[in-house]
Amino acid sequence: MKVLKFGGTSMADGAALKKVIDIVKADKEAVYIVVSAPGVSSSCEKVTDLLLNVFNNKDNFNKPLERVKERFFAIVNSLGLKFDLDEYFVYFANEIKHGASKDFIVSRGEHLSAMLLANALDYDFVDAKDIIKFDSFSNFDAELTNEVCKEKFKKHKHAVIPGFYGSLPNGEVKTFSRGGSDISGAIVARAVSAAVYENFTDVDGFCASDPRIIKDAKNIEMLTYEELRELSYMGASVLHSMSIFPVRKEDIPIRIRNTFNPSGKGTFIVPTKKFKDGNYTRESRAVTGIAGKREFIAINIEKSLMNEELGFGRRVLSVFEKYNVSFEHMPGSIDSLSIIVDSSDLEKTILNRVVAGIINECNPDNIEIVPDLSLIAVVGHTLSEEIDAISRVSSALAKNNIRIRMINFGASKLNIIVAVDTSNFENALKVLYNEFFS
Repeated sequence: MKVLKFGGTSMADGAALKKVIDIVKADKEAVYIVVSAPGVSSSCEKVTDLLLNVFNNKDNFNKPLERVKERFFAIVNSLGLKFDLDEYFVYFANEIKHGASKDFIVSRGEHLSAMLLANALDYDFVDAKDIIKFDSFSNFDAELTNEVCKEKFKKHKHAVIPGFYGSLPNGEVKTFSRGGSDISGAIVARAVSAAVYENFTDVDGFCASDPRIIKDAKNIEMLTYEELRELSYMGASVLHSMSIFPVRKEDIPIRIRNTFNPSGKGTFIVPTKKFKDGNYTRESRAVTGIAGKREFIAINIEKSLMNEELGFGRRVLSVFEKYNVSFEHMPGSIDSLSIIVDSSDLEKTILNRVVAGIINECNPDNIEIVPDLSLIAVVGHTLSEEIDAISRVSSALAKNNIRIRMINFGASKLNIIVAVDTSNFENALKVLYNEFFS
């Protein structure tokens, strides 16, 4: 049994949706299908963005809603579906008039996409709000969701489910973050104990580095859950980084496939423990992938005899906690400590408060703010076995006159992370890719 998830480009128009229908009909194991809202087409932006515009113009929504209607009417007409869109949009407009929430409005792209695909396949439609549950604090309730899903899917031999949203205890629609349909697919895969979760997008899988920067970046045929988390977090955006958590509980592998090249190998994402136990084999290579993100700040703290001051690190981190700022890395020495923070979490006002808080709590000798940093992660399960891995990273960058602002070999021994000036980001990525993949 398989769970298939189709992304926005797969649902973008009638021609793309026809490919989806062909893929599902050709695969006898494809039992449950999760879909996104229509993505970018040749002539229009993402439907979710159009729906955001509807929400932002709730007092005069008819004109922006017309653009959403046009997208869906084009799909229905292209496929010759027997589906009453007029009735659907009367219902939708009425909900908007009566104060529908932002989450409800922006989730209707997935809702209607799923209804149309269910109609085309003659599958059951299962509304995500009935099976995916959030608690009263808007946190996803994984175990309740799993119980509800298991029970629900006993009644449906085949079904199409909208991704991206679920519901709060009061029944109100609640969405995941953008890209959350990937999570929805993984949730369904866990609930039905799928043999594999196949995620269809518009690329052939994960590349070993950002293809927008490395034009000939190799495709990764296999990576582990842990490698996926590291690469996704550091910018590899093929799959939502939270998607592995539901399937990890059941050791369900994920395959990334291309809707427009369904015969391609794609990328196989496998359970880490089973990989380490030898259940899967792949090309022997020290590095699986290299990914990076821009826009970080380093807060460098110096204080004599810091290592002898009990609770110093705790007091520093308590300041970040007070202002609801998470940190990425915390390298240090006996008299210094650096906190690497995502710039998006630190507006100037908050940064000033954090610095003042550290001064008040810790009385440091000096604090230095280093802006405009980028982080690059060199990721691979066998890095710890490579005696010269760190020297290769540092030497390659040094030969190209790229200054390393921070280097960290994580406790998992899965990645080497370096910070460089953002002005050197793309060049550093190319240098490290060439070092390990050329």
